[in-house]
This record gives sequence, structure tokens and C-alpha cells, in this order.
Amino acid sequence: MGFDGFYFARLDADDRSKRKKEKRMEAIWKGDPSLGKPADLMFGALFGNLYTPPTGFCFDRGCDDPPIQDDPNLFDYNVDERVDAFVKWVTLQSLAFQTNHIMLTMGSDFQYENANAWYKNLDKLMKYVNAKESSTNIYTLYSTPSCYTYNLNKANKTWTTKEQDFFPYADSPHSDWTGYFVSRVAFKGNERRSNNLLQVCKQVEALAGRQTGKDPEAEVQTLREYMGVSQHHDAITGTAKQHVNNDYTKRLHIGNERCQKLVGLAVGQLMAKNKSVEGPKVEFCNYLNISICDVTEDASSFSVILYNPIGRNVTTYVQIPVNGNSYHVTGPDGKSVPSQVAPIPDAITRVRGDRGSAKNRLIFRAYSIPGLGYSTYQLSTASQVWNRISPKALSENTKAVPAPVGDDITIETEILKLTFDATGILKQMTNLAYNTSMNVKQSFYWYNASTGNREASQASGAYIFRPNSSTPIDLFDGKSVQPKIVKGSEVVELHQTFQPWLNQIVRLYTKKHFVEFEWVVGPIPFKDGLGKEIITRFDTDIESKDIFYTDSNGRQMMKRKLDHREDYPYVNFEPVAGNYYPINSRIFIKDDNTQFTVMTDRSEGGSSLKSGSVEIMVHRRLLKDDGRGVGEPLNETGQFGDGLMVVGKHRVLLSKPSMGAELHREFGEKIFMAPWMFFSRQTSDWTKKYDTMKSFIKTNLPRNVHLLTMELWSETEILLRLEHMFEKDEDPTLSQNVTVSLKGLFPLLDIQKVEELTLSANQDLESASRLQWRTKEGVTPEKFSPPPVVAPSFDVTLGPMQIRTFKATFQRP
Repeated sequence: MGFDGFYFARLDADDRSKRKKEKRMEAIWKGDPSLGKPADLMFGALFGNLYTPPTGFCFDRGCDDPPIQDDPNLFDYNVDERVDAFVKWVTLQSLAFQTNHIMLTMGSDFQYENANAWYKNLDKLMKYVNAKESSTNIYTLYSTPSCYTYNLNKANKTWTTKEQDFFPYADSPHSDWTGYFVSRVAFKGNERRSNNLLQVCKQVEALAGRQTGKDPEAEVQTLREYMGVSQHHDAITGTAKQHVNNDYTKRLHIGNERCQKLVGLAVGQLMAKNKSVEGPKVEFCNYLNISICDVTEDASSFSVILYNPIGRNVTTYVQIPVNGNSYHVTGPDGKSVPSQVAPIPDAITRVRGDRGSAKNRLIFRAYSIPGLGYSTYQLSTASQVWNRISPKALSENTKAVPAPVGDDITIETEILKLTFDATGILKQMTNLAYNTSMNVKQSFYWYNASTGNREASQASGAYIFRPNSSTPIDLFDGKSVQPKIVKGSEVVELHQTFQPWLNQIVRLYTKKHFVEFEWVVGPIPFKDGLGKEIITRFDTDIESKDIFYTDSNGRQMMKRKLDHREDYPYVNFEPVAGNYYPINSRIFIKDDNTQFTVMTDRSEGGSSLKSGSVEIMVHRRLLKDDGRGVGEPLNETGQFGDGLMVVGKHRVLLSKPSMGAELHREFGEKIFMAPWMFFSRQTSDWTKKYDTMKSFIKTNLPRNVHLLTMELWSETEILLRLEHMFEKDEDPTLSQNVTVSLKGLFPLLDIQKVEELTLSANQDLESASRLQWRTKEGVTPEKFSPPPVVAPSFDVTLGPMQIRTFKATFQRP
């Protein structure tokens, strides 16, 4: 982004203490080994544990600090005392920093309201402190972070470096801020799906043009803004009060509705074979995760439209709620598509309650949806087509039947095989295609949330994760999870019931290399007076030796080591919470022979607390506040007041370590940018009026390139971001540099001119220059100097983990 410095307060207490002693509060953060020195960034950890004024110098609401009284006739005249206190603070702070420049942050949360009081008192304080400069050697001035950073740079120091991130963070013993990785996990899922829609919305607006003339509410800006609000550090983290979170959710819903209107109009316009044809009237189903969709439940025939926002062909499985027992599915080429009807799992009907009427799910494989394009499928009940097609073309009807009693239970496809013991607990996983197998037990457990004890008064809350014991309690009763099996040609499932409020569907898809664990958790019981933190845990025979890997925002994989910190000695106050890390999209363990990767559908938290084990927290319900500002327990009661129920998915990949990156990188993109599905009751004359399949990209992007952003910038400009998805040396082929030509890439947008911008798109890259910092490894670069993108081909070359941002001027054909 062209930043010169980054300042923050939330630094682990032990890390802060050590850095103060060694004068390393400011250093150079080596952000990404794949990007090298261009990613180096100067960082400064603020002196106090917060971004607050020096003690005794707050002049706003909620502060009891005395004002500067400089009239000698006043009995509470305090200039000398205030100056002395200020000088002592500055002198103390200066001992922790390398240069003679000291930053004092003035103001704090809710304390920027009374500008007059602030500046009146600061003017006085600075006047009297500066008057004593000759004796104290302290001079004060109003400044900015940019000015401060500039002067640090001019001090011409050799700075130390840091490589890892700053997770996890504890502000005191027993107070690890690792709970917010999971707090409000339903909202975290909502936000992730909303981003998926936002990217689709921006793409189709760029391809088809603005749609507000057809419907004033068909626009992208509302969701763009509300997604921005949802990135607030008390929103996506789940650390807002309940009524505030309700507001975030409401706003996301409004933004989603407006974007859906835009998508329906824009894709309809793109589908029409000529401009005189009006696009089909489409409907969106926002509750497919709990099998609710009016169109598919009521209509005897309907169309399914899938838009793929990835720049390559993808194949996905579609599951939609229906009431019929047999259907005929026609693909975009007019040929019959194999399909399967299966009952809706009991776990989903438990969550759905009386809000939907569907008895079954219709499942089919949507094959090769074109990159940056769409495919349409026509679906009809058997009664609509019985006299026109062969019975073999109708969907296969499958049932959920109890698993055999007393023996191991096996479900498999031609790629994967899972073995469960007689109680229904997973015991072995085999990837037949890769000839890789391992023993693995998977179950659910709960940590009893601390409410404070003799050792420390800290309770587990929205921010803090603090279990009462390092040993979680098994939610499996040891007898049976009442396994039921659904076996079909498209999907094979095993349904498990761990508790009346905790279910799981373990699912295998034909032709797919992952195992899907769909978990349904809640309402978490609380009438026993115990807060509960629910985890799923996989215990394998992989010899991971206390090493595991978690992602940083879906990009760099961070190596983690149990009970270890890069920058300071680790004190094991909290053996579980102190080893939890954010899992934005994936976590894996590996040894010489096997890699075990779990992909998440939202941000969660987890760890590997022993060799071969992976645990992920999926839900939490707490009865105490943790004292970090929320002011209320994290006790979500849900839409109907009886407790929040959450449906989520983990996808597990089992492979050789050499194939791990290829699998999880490509699969992560498919989860993050999944095809967006919508429906139309209109089926007649479909092929006469509309193209059934179309791509709006000339050629598929290379496998290691992700179209991160495509949005309308003006009527004749689009913003593009291209991302290299692989890290340096992660894969022998896919980690290599790659080149993409923008000329002719989008047939509907004839690109005439390309201008490269910084990542934040607010500055020409050519004009962006950064301060240079000296370290033992050399000097950081002043300029970003990627290969230029020039006419006529507009070739873009990307190195590992690199994102390049462009404003492209285009003409519509």
C-alpha cells in the first residue's frame, strides 16, 4: 500500500517487557518471505498497553485528571507539578526507544469529543514544558504519525527485524485474546458469504454496466460499505454488544438484497441472446444452508443458474431442497445430468424448525462452470417428463438407513474411503487416488469456561479464551452416535448425533478429493451454570512433533510451534488458550509421508496441542464478561430466543506433503469464491431466449492466479487486482513466476490503457516511494519496481504471493 510505518498497542505483555528492556519497541517487520524486502514494514509498538495518553493527562469525558491551572492566584495552581509529572513520564518512555523522538498518543476510546478541553490544556502543557527545555532537554510539538516516522528514519539507525506475526496476544497472565477468533461464529460465516456475493456483484456490474436505471436498489455500493463496516475490530471479531451485532447483521442483509437485485438484472442481461429480450425473473434463496427455498420447494419445474467468479472452470455439487422424490436434470448442453434425491438430515430439520416444508434434497454435479461465467440447469419433477425421457435419466432415490450394528462402518467413493468403528466414530481415512492412509479419530469436546478462580480472576469472554482445565470433556457418550448412512451415486453420507444439540454429517462427493464435515451445533445448554466452548478434534497418527501451520488471511502459511514464541520466552500460564491461533481458512499438520489439512468456511480458532492432533473451536456460549469492554457475556440467544444454532463446514484434505500446497491453495479459492446460485421459475423457451452457458473471460487464468478484484471504477474504467496464490518454493511448478495478458482477456471490455496503482488503489505505483530503513540485511527499497505493463499486450507478471493492482480504461464492443 506504500505505507512507511505501522503503529499499534496490542503487543503481548511479555513481548512488550522484553522489547522495552532491549529498546526494540520499533523494528522492521519482514512481512512475507515470498515478497522479500518490498514487503518489509517499519512497526512501532506503543509504550503503554493501550493507545491512551500518559497517565494523568486525559482531558475528555470519563477522565478525572486535573486540568492545567496556570493562574498563580488559584489555590489549585499546578503547573510545576504537572510539568514534573510529564517530564518523568517522557523520561521513562524514552528508555525503551532508540531515538530521541517520543510519540505520545492523546485521546482514546470515546475520548475525542471535547476538542476545546484537549487543545486548551495541551497548549498550556506544551508551553510550560518547552519553557524548561534547557534543564530537561525535552521539547514538545504537535505532530502526526507521518512526521514522527519521517524523523525516526532521519535518525539513521540500524533497526532490528522481526519475521513472525504477533499472535497470540495476552495482555497479562491467564488473559489470552484467543477467544475472539471464534466469538459470534454465525456472524463470521455471514460475513464470509456476503463477501462472496460482493465479489460476484462487482464483477457482473463491471461486465454488464450499472443497473440502477432498471431498479434504484440494484447497486453494489451499499454492500460495499456495510462489508467495510463489518471489518471493524469489534464486528468481525464478535466483540460487539449483542444489539450492535444485530445492527451489523441487519445492514449486511440490506446490502445483500441490493446486490442480489443487481446480480439478477446484470446476469439476465448477459444471458439474453439479443438486446430486445428481457432477462429471466430470478429469485435468491438465502437459507439454503438450512434447506429452505420457496422456488425449489413449490415449483414442478425451474431453472438453476450458477455464476462462477473464479477465472477458471470449476465443477461443484448443488444441493437444493425439494418435495418431490424424482427429478430430471438437464445440463447447459441439453443432456441429462445424473442426480440423487436424499432426505434432509435430521440435524438440518432441527435447525429449520417450521420455517420450511421440503422433505428431500436434490443433489447433482454442476460440471465445468466456465470461468467468469455461468451455467444453467433445467430441473423438472418426474411427473412433468415421464412420457418424454428414459426412466434411467431420472434422479436416483436414496434413504437414510441405520448403520449395521456391531461392525466397522465404511463409506467410500472411487477416491476416498472412511472407516468408522461400531459406535459411529471415525477411525481411519484413506485417499485411494494418492495411496495415502492414516488412522484418525474425530469427535467433539467442550471446555468449561473459567469464571475466575484463586489463581486469577480472569473469566472467559468475547475476547478472552480461558478454560478451567486443559483437558476438554468428550461430547460422545461412549456408546453410539446413532449413525445413519445415505449411499448414492453422487453423494455418500454418514449422519451422527453426539448430543441432542450437536449433530454432524460426514459427506463424500463422487470425483472430489475432500471429506466434508458439516456440523450443526446449538443451542449450547447453559442451565447448569457452566459456560461452554465447543471444539471438534482430529487425533491422527501423523508425527507432527508439535509443529503445525495456520494461514494468515488466506495467504501466507505461518509455522507454529507448541509452547513457543519467536521474540520472547514463553511462560505457559494457559496451556490451551496460549497456543490458539486464528484460522481464517486452513490449518494443517504433516510428517514425511502425510499432510492433513482442514479447510474452514469462516474464520475460527484452533491449535495442535499434541503431535498428530488438530482441534478447531466451532461455537462458544459464555455466562461472564471478560472485562475488556463489551460489558456483557457472550450469550447469543438466536433469532427465537432459545439459543443460537450454527451450521458450518470443515473440508478435510489428505495427501502427500508434496501435493499439499497445490490442493489447499486451489481448494481455498473455490471455497472463498464459490459459484453463486440463483433460480428462476421460468423454463419455457429458455434456449431460444438465453444462452445456457457463457464465459466472459477469453482464456482461463493460470492455476496459480486469482482474480482478486474486478469492479467498475467509472463508466469507462475498471479496477483489477491479480494475485499469485502460491508462496515461494511451495510447489515446484505453481510457485514459479507467471504472466497474464490483459489485452483481449475480457471480450466485453476492450482494454485500451492500463495504469498500475498501489494495493489500496489510491496512488499511482510509479509515484509511490517509501522511506528506506537500514537493517543488518541491508536497506529496504524505496520503490516498488515490478515489470512494467505496456501496450499492446499489457502483460502482467506475478511472483509468488504478489498482488498487482490496475486501473484499466476500456471500451465496450
